[in-house]
Amino acid sequence: MPSASDDSSPPGGAQTLFDRDLLDRRRLRALAAGDTGARYLLKAIGAELAERLSLVERRFAEAAEIGGHTGETAALLQAGGQIDRLLRVERHADLLADWPGGLVGDDEALPLPENGLDLVVSPLALHLTNDTPGALIQIRRALRPDGLFLGAALGGDTLSELRAALIGAEAELTGGVSPRVAPFIDVRDAGALLQRAGFALPVTDQDRITVRYDSMFELMRDLRAMGMTNMLRERSRRPATRGLFLRAAALYAERFADADGRVRATFDIVYMSGWKPHESQQKPLRPGSAKTRLADALRDRSGESGAG
Repeated sequence: MPSASDDSSPPGGAQTLFDRDLLDRRRLRALAAGDTGARYLLKAIGAELAERLSLVERRFAEAAEIGGHTGETAALLQAGGQIDRLLRVERHADLLADWPGGLVGDDEALPLPENGLDLVVSPLALHLTNDTPGALIQIRRALRPDGLFLGAALGGDTLSELRAALIGAEAELTGGVSPRVAPFIDVRDAGALLQRAGFALPVTDQDRITVRYDSMFELMRDLRAMGMTNMLRERSRRPATRGLFLRAAALYAERFADADGRVRATFDIVYMSGWKPHESQQKPLRPGSAKTRLADALRDRSGESGAG
């Protein structure tokens, strides 16, 4: 673990779970490789976030996409015609490319003024922060009253098949295991995180995307192209052996193959919505009484607020 003087420590003394510098290097490597076919997950989530935003019948003068790292979500949001100015915030300048409004900054220490934005969107970034409550608090502070936050993060049983195969293989071959797949946000906890960060009318839901591959190795190739391979700070520093991956691939095929021999990979996506408090907003329901979907909540809120 880092010492108190280590610059890699997250704000507020949160546990340092992820090696964020390694995250940067892997995302930059993935960008340089140019394997756009492996961006299917981010494209699907960007399209879903853009569709959910379209349910809100208002314009957003100032908006920001935080940690999108390819710009595809930002492009989809911009194409919707509801945003006047869209800022992209990334940890490295190379990830901003030629985007006309770009800002280099850490999503754990946002360089944004308070009450400056009408909309913040975070696609597939929050589950890689060491201080997720702190990141959400900063997003809420950056919003103007009655400003909207939309987010998506990996959650639930994401990559549970890969986790089980790797753990099983390592336990067989070495008698122990090391962390190789990160923990993800539980949809039941996401609403509490939004409330803790001070958002009004928080709503969460979860979608599942199942992708099929010829083998575990094709999945791992895509994860490298996404910049999503192991970046846990407590990961083993010893190179994994070829035998480990061969055994893991065999276990993967034994346990998670369909009738045609192809294997499944699960991605659970937790969608989040919250508004910065404003006196015009409806009173929240008592805990445990909410029965609405996120899309319905957005539609209801837009109907109250009207355009502009």
